[in-house]
Amino acid sequence: MHSLPVILGLLLGSAVLIYLACEFFVNGVEWVGRKMAVGQKATGTILAAFGTALPESVVTFVAVTFPRTVADKDIGVGAAMGGPLALGTVAYAVVGVTLLLCKRQLPAGDEGRILYAGLSRDQAWFIVISIAKLAVGLAAFAFKPWLGVLFLAAYAAYAWKEMTGVEDAEEVELEPLKLTPKAGTPTTWAALAQTLAALAVIFVASRFFVGQLGALGPYLNLKPQLLSLLISPIATELPETLNAVIWIRQGKVRLALANISGAMMIQATVPTAFGLFATPWVLDQALVLAGAVTLLSVSLLFFAFWRGWITRTYLACMSLAYVAFAAVTLGFGL
Repeated sequence: MHSLPVILGLLLGSAVLIYLACEFFVNGVEWVGRKMAVGQKATGTILAAFGTALPESVVTFVAVTFPRTVADKDIGVGAAMGGPLALGTVAYAVVGVTLLLCKRQLPAGDEGRILYAGLSRDQAWFIVISIAKLAVGLAAFAFKPWLGVLFLAAYAAYAWKEMTGVEDAEEVELEPLKLTPKAGTPTTWAALAQTLAALAVIFVASRFFVGQLGALGPYLNLKPQLLSLLISPIATELPETLNAVIWIRQGKVRLALANISGAMMIQATVPTAFGLFATPWVLDQALVLAGAVTLLSVSLLFFAFWRGWITRTYLACMSLAYVAFAAVTLGFGL
């Protein structure tokens, strides 16, 4: 086992690598979206979110399908519940804080109205799906594994709606593709190559980051399931969060919010389906609490987007829900 300073150094190094890879990823995926003639929201909610949500989905898939220990399936279920919790609280809070630090404003007027209407619909989808996966986790019945197909179908329906929807916002000027900076308009293959290469680096670096968090667990005296519920999702949702930071720094707030919203839809459905296929999907107290806190935070976001109450400070305060969850979980030893 590495010493604590070495583990912290490796964590920092992998986080920096993820950030640099995200710079190439967001640049590439914007061009892929332009080439596919999809709007900014679909680029964020589907193209970018699908790629950056892979680490968390893979954590659940590998843990529940190829368990090495008895605890691995529990870890997989914990990751499936922890991902949406991290996105619905910490990721949105990072967006709010970054907006404040960069002195960027949230979209207003017609642009804001259109964006917030779409985001509120995303939150509504998420709320319905989350209620269903919580309810399924509170009961035991024979045909439960088959319900995983319904969760996959729910995401497919959401993705289809996003990709075929009408994009009302005007196009923004894109930075040159980093792979071919001298080309005014890069080729589709160049955009795809850069996006996939960056995604591969993000994937490997994220897995390494999670591994170092696992090594950090004994120093924090955390059980494996609590580690997967409290700490690992923060790491595996790092790409979405860093994408949002990069896009906000570039003034593309629409893409930043859409990426997190789309990633939440993936995390609510795909890892849950894996869990239903391979585990009993019976949730303990900590997991039920995680689901309840996620539902509460997303409900607050839904009403804020729906009613137009959303502000930078409102988003920044979403982290309080995660802090409260961690305090209750650790304080009561759930």
